[in-house]
Amino acid sequence: MRLIFAGTPEFSAAALAALIEAGYDIALVLTQPDRPAGRGMRLTPSPVKQMALQHELSVLQPAALKDAEVQAQLAAVNADAMVVAAYGLLLPPPVLTIPRLGCLNIHASLLPRWRGAAPIQRAILAGDPETGITIMQMDRGLDTGGMLLRAALPIADDDTAQTLHDKLAVLGASSIVSALQQLEHGTLHAQPQDDSAATYAAKLSKAEGLIDWHKSAAELARSVRAYNAFPVAQARFQSEIWRIWQAQVAQRSEGAPGEILQADKEGILVRCGEGALLLKELQKPGGKRLPASSFLVGNPVKPGDRFET
Repeated sequence: MRLIFAGTPEFSAAALAALIEAGYDIALVLTQPDRPAGRGMRLTPSPVKQMALQHELSVLQPAALKDAEVQAQLAAVNADAMVVAAYGLLLPPPVLTIPRLGCLNIHASLLPRWRGAAPIQRAILAGDPETGITIMQMDRGLDTGGMLLRAALPIADDDTAQTLHDKLAVLGASSIVSALQQLEHGTLHAQPQDDSAATYAAKLSKAEGLIDWHKSAAELARSVRAYNAFPVAQARFQSEIWRIWQAQVAQRSEGAPGEILQADKEGILVRCGEGALLLKELQKPGGKRLPASSFLVGNPVKPGDRFET
């Protein structure tokens, strides 16, 4: 099978590595243009570009795919299929029909649940017991295409968006290889999605990370996990915004929302709308991530102090 691969971040790079390992003929790699990164804000190639160059694959980095010249370059590859994984650019309708077998997307949810940009985080926020990978035949809609293959994965109680991302990257890589093998042998057929069961995974915003202490401890604990590593849960304490990297639910009922009930080596216990949240790992502006026991050494708080609500 002759492939075009389109992807940008680490999630995509895992799939590209699996396709290379499986021996597919990857004639062209599409990835987004290099972006400024790091303290020096130097132009940095995406993880997919780095992987492609390491294996001496041809790379194309258009700002968009609407240009007729770009589409002609894709058509000239004469690919059997295009594999798309977190590419970050819209594929216009003419591009979807260029490969002989169309474009296959590696989506990080069990479609039709969590169509959209942030399926991993939304699954954790909703308290879903499982998520997974769907290999989808792309069409003009937003993650609405026929499902070729689905692979489920349980969401562990301590999974963050980052740990779940890493697990799904591995599952997505193995799933696309399996799907292509079955597609090549004519044993894989797309099944339509049930649109009535669809949910939308809206893109994350930094503003979402600010903790509302009137919410339940269970909901806030999921938020801390879902926003790790972006945008990271945040809480206002006096004149500062503290980042909360790790927390767990505790059953305490006294106090008002945002009130600190306890502060010791176990953590900072804060009353919520229902229950309490034990803050286990925190970070001040410009500081390092620290376990609560170390954080409290330089930032003493006491019962009765309050976070802003």
